[in-house]
Amino acid sequence: MAKGIVISLYDFTGEALKPWALAGYTCYAFDIQHDGWKVEGFGKNCGGSIHYRNADLYDFNTHKDIFMEFNGCKVVFGMAFPVCTDMAVSGAAHFKRKAELDPAFQTKAVVQAVLCADLFEDLGVPYFIENPVSVLATMWRKPDYYFHPWQYGGYIPDDEAYHPRWPEYIAPYDGYPKKTCLWTGGGFKMPSQRHAYIPHGGYSKQHLKLGGKSQRTKDIRSATPRGFATAVYEFNSQPVEEMCYGYRG
Repeated sequence: MAKGIVISLYDFTGEALKPWALAGYTCYAFDIQHDGWKVEGFGKNCGGSIHYRNADLYDFNTHKDIFMEFNGCKVVFGMAFPVCTDMAVSGAAHFKRKAELDPAFQTKAVVQAVLCADLFEDLGVPYFIENPVSVLATMWRKPDYYFHPWQYGGYIPDDEAYHPRWPEYIAPYDGYPKKTCLWTGGGFKMPSQRHAYIPHGGYSKQHLKLGGKSQRTKDIRSATPRGFATAVYEFNSQPVEEMCYGYRG
């Protein structure tokens, strides 16, 4: 029997949900890139799964629909990774041009993050909203926490050091710096850091391999660090009897 429900918004890869699914939770990854509704099973005995569902999260009604579907269910955790293209300070050079085309472009982007937080608050669950350093800090509120992926690389087992999807782009053990901000609520517990050995003093040249503006490049750059995902699960889940590995339904 599934232990509960975990919801992830703006989630294409599902990496942040895998520790939960492996422990027997029913997980939902909502993103507009998903084609319909696909289910990935984890563990014959634990019953964990990830449901990849197409959803236009820019539509306010989508958030209402998700609330109506899951309100009253055993939702235990929420997370969201709203699109940072119009908010991240790394793209500040383009803000003026974008504002000329749409003066409200950043307000619209910030609203998406706030809608995610509102949904999780309404569901009454612990949650985090993740984004790089961005205008969310000034247009919404200051982040509650900051971290770099390499600071949680020690949660990744040695036999899983290389990224399963993009090993040629993402450094082993999440060995790269990227100042990441978290806006949290509902009793979220920030996990303790567990560093792995990172060559070059914690720096990586992987960003040099990821030029261009393709959706694939954006997906790789925004992929959830696996070590941090595991740490969040360990600190925010209820105790589980066993983890289930080695099976994909």
